[in-house]
Amino acid sequence: MEQQRLNTTLVYVLAILALLCCCFGGSGFILAGIAFYIAHTKLKEAKIYPENYDLQNVKAMNTAKTIAFIILIINILYLIYTIYKISTIGWETIWEDAMRQAEEMQASQQS
Repeated sequence: MEQQRLNTTLVYVLAILALLCCCFGGSGFILAGIAFYIAHTKLKEAKIYPENYDLQNVKAMNTAKTIAFIILIINILYLIYTIYKISTIGWETIWEDAMRQAEEMQASQQS
């Protein structure tokens, strides 16, 4: 019987996109969670039927799962930080600071 390959590309792509989405208030936890779930279910299937999967592919998927987990933790921590910042400082203050910085950047580019 031919051994099946575990496709780690999808997990890596979702994890990298999740890392990029971390800049948006930790919203990348959704993509990182999906990547982690996919890797976890594929590894569980490979554990049940080890004869159907190549050992190298299982190791690669395990690495992809670890990366997705780390990025998931980073996103969750940043999401908690964002929620804390909004609840303590307030949304209006954060928005005013962002607008002031945008105006300063625009003024510096014009001169």
